[in-house]
Amino acid sequence: MAAKTLIIDDQHISAREDETILDAARDAGITIPTLCHLEGVGDVGACRLCLVEIVGNRRLQPACATKVAEGMKIRTNTEQLREYRRMIVELLFVERNHVCSVCVSNGHCELQNLAIELGVDHMRFDYLFPSCHIDMTHERFGIDHNRCVLCTRCVRVCDEIEGAHTWDVSGRGIAARVITDMNQPWGESSSCTTCGKCVLACPTGAIFHRGSTVAEMQRDRSRLTFLVTAREKKQWIE
Repeated sequence: MAAKTLIIDDQHISAREDETILDAARDAGITIPTLCHLEGVGDVGACRLCLVEIVGNRRLQPACATKVAEGMKIRTNTEQLREYRRMIVELLFVERNHVCSVCVSNGHCELQNLAIELGVDHMRFDYLFPSCHIDMTHERFGIDHNRCVLCTRCVRVCDEIEGAHTWDVSGRGIAARVITDMNQPWGESSSCTTCGKCVLACPTGAIFHRGSTVAEMQRDRSRLTFLVTAREKKQWIE
């Protein structure tokens, strides 16, 4: 496979032609923040936190969904990008009802970590305080829509890894919600296999194990990567 040579933050990098900017940057030890990206499933560019500047391109491009090209010159950490990322994180916080002090993922939350990393210590926008319900109908898991950031990780792992496609997205804008089957209670879903992959994938405290209390939810993402690798290499097929 042909290799491409590009420059990321003044660093000369060689990458495979099928790699994205995010892949190439991470291989080179360059950190680009993400929230919707998850190793092992397809990218959708939903969170826009990985936007980068490409010299010669007037528009910012999502690093997770943009393939590398020969001679690309990319900037990943300019003041403009940092400001955009701070604004995105602030908007995620005010759009739903995130109360970190009582969240099951407090201290283990990717949104919380991003806020700390980007220096978000206050919100410049008005809180919307939407009415979001909590679904505890499943015998093992629960979902709190107050903490969902619509990253669609749960949708993609359920579809691409488990093959059940129990999860999907309904509605638009502030009314958008992840739903099970035809928007029925999770516990009544006929397609859910109770595998727990959506719980492993969730970056916040939105999807959790029933009985979890404050700061108890820790997720081992490597399990999902292991499943994808084993499937691709057909390690379970004689």
